[in-house]
Amino acid sequence: MANTLLMPKATAVWLVDNTALSFDQIAFFCHLHPLEVRAIADGEAAQGIKGMDPIMNGQLTRDEIKCGETDPNYRLKLNEPKVRVPEAKRRGGRYTPLSKRQDRPNAILWLVRNHPELKDAQISRLVGTTKSTIEQIRNRTHWNSASLAPMDPVTLGLCSQIDLDLEVQRASSGRAPAAPVGDTLLPAALTERMPLEQAPKDEDEELDASKVFAKLSSLKRQDAEDDEE
Repeated sequence: MANTLLMPKATAVWLVDNTALSFDQIAFFCHLHPLEVRAIADGEAAQGIKGMDPIMNGQLTRDEIKCGETDPNYRLKLNEPKVRVPEAKRRGGRYTPLSKRQDRPNAILWLVRNHPELKDAQISRLVGTTKSTIEQIRNRTHWNSASLAPMDPVTLGLCSQIDLDLEVQRASSGRAPAAPVGDTLLPAALTERMPLEQAPKDEDEELDASKVFAKLSSLKRQDAEDDEE
């Protein structure tokens, strides 16, 4: 486990309020800019952040703070952790709990349909399956193909949304963007050269009353002739 400072900004708030360390010393220890530490001291930054005591969590000692307060050029050092936890390294595919293994074919079907750009190795990493199973589901030769229903692997708890987005982003890198579907706007270069439409007639233009009555009269005569026939 890397020896890194926990919650650096909250630690800086505590050091500003409880020690006589300089802004440069606090900035160096907390990996912040000295101006940001000055803003914390002036109340312009880190408002609402509760200070965290680095002595209580074992990352700093009182003697170390006294050395820094005595010598402005002294640089504080983190305490070495008493217990080192080795980082876990994943080997092979992702482990899937036994209770969720029955959902893997449904998740594979969802990935195949919704993200065809994913490779078999990527699907295998996401849900912890084999390439042969993926191929059977792609080709509809899986023994339970008739009963499979596509289900989101994130909803099933087989992978996280971050892992899924990362694999999709990797698979989509270098691919040409999909062509737009449906009506789209014309480029500005074309619309600027198009002729302007004729202006609509004035809405306040008066109607010719004689033409309207003549039209009504002709319609009445036509209806009367149709009735006589």
